[in-house]
Amino acid sequence: MAIMCSNSGCEETNHTSKSGITEKSVSIQTDLDGYTVEQRNIADRLKEDNKAGSIKHLYVISAYSGQVLIYSTVKGKVTSSGKRLTSLLKREGNSQGYIGVVDRIQDDGTFGNSVEYLYWWDSKGIYHQHYVTGGAIVHISNQPISVKSVTLNLETSKTE
Repeated sequence: MAIMCSNSGCEETNHTSKSGITEKSVSIQTDLDGYTVEQRNIADRLKEDNKAGSIKHLYVISAYSGQVLIYSTVKGKVTSSGKRLTSLLKREGNSQGYIGVVDRIQDDGTFGNSVEYLYWWDSKGIYHQHYVTGGAIVHISNQPISVKSVTLNLETSKTE
């Protein structure tokens, strides 16, 4: 069932394909806490991302050669440039006046979208910013992974 709304009100409708196939639903088993596997994964990721004092490992890998281009530790977590602590209220007009579109708070307590660039602080407190472009795969892990070589190891830089 879907709810379709117009100026005259809302009504429930079935989703049906042109061939006559209708939308189906299925019962999904949950764990003892009432979570589905997908919900548990999301909850566990949020917990992992917010562990106080955690250190993660960031690798930027060439999609063409598989070579690790950049390695860095990450203190806490990597954050996308579009994330904010406050909501943006967007005002859009129509013939009846203004309609406010509110940016809703996300599960991690932030507003906004992901990517354009990523930023983080490494285990030495050094700030890093990385623009994700074509040909680069970003991998983040809570444990180091074994790689042949690293072109640019940000961990070898000295702090003043």
